[in-house]
Amino acid sequence: MNPYAKLTFLMSLMLGTTITASSNHWVSAWAGLEINTLAIIPLISKSHHPRAIEAAIKYFLVQAAASTLLLFSSMINAWHTGQWDITQLNHPTSSLLLTTAIAMKLGLVRFHFWFPE
Repeated sequence: MNPYAKLTFLMSLMLGTTITASSNHWVSAWAGLEINTLAIIPLISKSHHPRAIEAAIKYFLVQAAASTLLLFSSMINAWHTGQWDITQLNHPTSSLLLTTAIAMKLGLVRFHFWFPE
């Protein structure tokens, strides 16, 4: 991999993590997570081995499903509370969906099937 491309992907990972950690709005947190997802896929599949490509596809599909759950959770929360603020997570359904989405993104137990071998 080109060293400039690798540097760009690593800088994108740091940018996405910073955006996610410093956000107080659901959409900006989601945008940071998506920047991380799109930056790490080329790093996973840089060796053109079929297992690396399979791992990248699994990673992308699970992360896309988790992002959808996160947006759906924030939409339910905004519908019930009237605010898009992260600190106003009061509805139990949105809390459960958010916990599931974060567990999928982190690859916790029961959601670890996408981890590369």
